[in-house]
Amino acid sequence: MLKKLALISAVSAFAIGTALAQSPNPPSSSSPSMSQDKPSATTPSTSSQNGSMKSADFIAAQKPDQFLASKFKGTNVLGSDNQKIGDVSDILFDKNGKIDAFVVSVGGFLGIGAKDVALAPSAFQMVPGDPNSATDKSPKLKTSMTKDQLKEAANFEPYKEPRATTGSGGGAPRPSGSSGGMSK
Repeated sequence: MLKKLALISAVSAFAIGTALAQSPNPPSSSSPSMSQDKPSATTPSTSSQNGSMKSADFIAAQKPDQFLASKFKGTNVLGSDNQKIGDVSDILFDKNGKIDAFVVSVGGFLGIGAKDVALAPSAFQMVPGDPNSATDKSPKLKTSMTKDQLKEAANFEPYKEPRATTGSGGGAPRPSGSSGGMSK
């Protein structure tokens, strides 16, 4: 009977702890450094055990002037003559989340023979899609470069980590002679 009581108490404590962790915390009015309008990304979290974790800024919904990377990939890229010259195949960003480049796939047919070129976001201008078209409403990126200029640009090569050696080759050469043990 005592074991059952201890087990029920432990399960109840776990369930209450889980429920409390999921409930939103009301904003604290005792902290003068917290702004009600804009939460700070550098405010330490009170739930951190070692004090090194930071609180997160949660975004509840996408704004009309924001784009999802999953939807942005595939965006048409227009040249100086307003003709399609490629599409966004990937997005390059640094460890802080800053976008360094849009990788544009140029040329080829159905991805075969295409070349990837990375351009800084400043090289593009956002152009709205055709609101009257049923299939072409999405915004596009326009650049002042031509398709030929992009084909002549340096090919973008993604970073590949060096292969780790496991000690089974590539090390120091073994001494020649007997295959092991002591010489006779």
